[in-house]
Amino acid sequence: MKFFVIGITDNPNPFFPPEVLNIIRSGKVFSGGRRHHEIVAQLLPADAEWIDITVPLDAVFEQYHDDVVVFASGDPLFFGFANTIRRQMPEAEIAVYPTFNSLQLLAHRLVVPYHDMRIVSLTGRPWPEFDKALIQGAKKIGILTDREHTPAAIAQRLIEYGYTYYNISVGEHLGNPERERISTLSLDEAAKRTFDNPNCVILVSDSCRENSFGIPDSEFTLLDGREKMITKMPIRLLTLQALDLSNRKVMWDIGFCTGSVSIEARLQFPHLQIEAFEIRPECEAIIHDNCRRFGAPGIGIHIGDFLDANLTETPRPDAVFIGGHGGKLREIIAKILPVLASDGIIVFNSVTSPMVHTDSHQLWDEACAEFGLKQEQPLRIQLNDYNPIEILKCKR
Repeated sequence: MKFFVIGITDNPNPFFPPEVLNIIRSGKVFSGGRRHHEIVAQLLPADAEWIDITVPLDAVFEQYHDDVVVFASGDPLFFGFANTIRRQMPEAEIAVYPTFNSLQLLAHRLVVPYHDMRIVSLTGRPWPEFDKALIQGAKKIGILTDREHTPAAIAQRLIEYGYTYYNISVGEHLGNPERERISTLSLDEAAKRTFDNPNCVILVSDSCRENSFGIPDSEFTLLDGREKMITKMPIRLLTLQALDLSNRKVMWDIGFCTGSVSIEARLQFPHLQIEAFEIRPECEAIIHDNCRRFGAPGIGIHIGDFLDANLTETPRPDAVFIGGHGGKLREIIAKILPVLASDGIIVFNSVTSPMVHTDSHQLWDEACAEFGLKQEQPLRIQLNDYNPIEILKCKR
């Protein structure tokens, strides 16, 4: 089977070169979105068979037979349907006839060079890649949107997490001479406006947010203002190093309290998916406030007893930090192990205090021995007049 994948814009009178017109005239089976059908219907042969591209895609591919002429938006290899064909039918022959994609058209209208533009697709995708671009300080971001991740929703997210130095440009119905509209707005203006679909967005800024290597403890919102309830910055950074986060994908922070470890990890390793757990309900507002304060979107927050948590839909971790255990360290480790990746790491900071009768290091040793976990050499550190801390690490 061969696919001829033809890119089009939103222009109701599309122009095609002779080679593409010949493919259309000789075709029998055609496919595309309903909007694409409206645009090209007058060009199809009288006996043409049209197959709508809708979800589920498996059902669409089951209908394909013989050679298929597919109409797709813009460049079919730019987050487009040609990639879907390669994934679903890797043996199929594919010929691609692209046109400008929507972000190229918007850049052309704005006369904005796009060779250095960070591209993010939010079409049917969640926020993580967008958040990553923000944290990494991308100064020019092109965004493909959908009906959930609208220009207004994008502007609201930028405002919420303090990335307010971007200008936002929105292109609607690009390529349609009657309906095309280009708007360059402040974030406040964009957050209040409704835009027609299809649309796309370009964000541009001359500056970026400075993320220091280590956030001063005094800048966090604290639980009841208690400074001792936060993992101190040097300990946080050593803990992140022990977790080997540059080589990890999903981190769990159990007992997040102020969220300092999760936030530090989010800013230093923006590729990570971070899930943070805390039993105290008052900590939910605290971590939200700190995430907004430091520009750390995208942390999954779970309130309630970790031992009662339903983890079936939570991404499996390959790095876990236990920041609090309430005397149930063994039970927590027992709950982690069935979902921990085969090469997963668990890190726990044990505080040595004459006021604490139960030795948390002993609890750790007993749990590691019971579950057959391999410990690495502990790192002992003391800051000023605080109690000594041992950073403990184990693997399967």
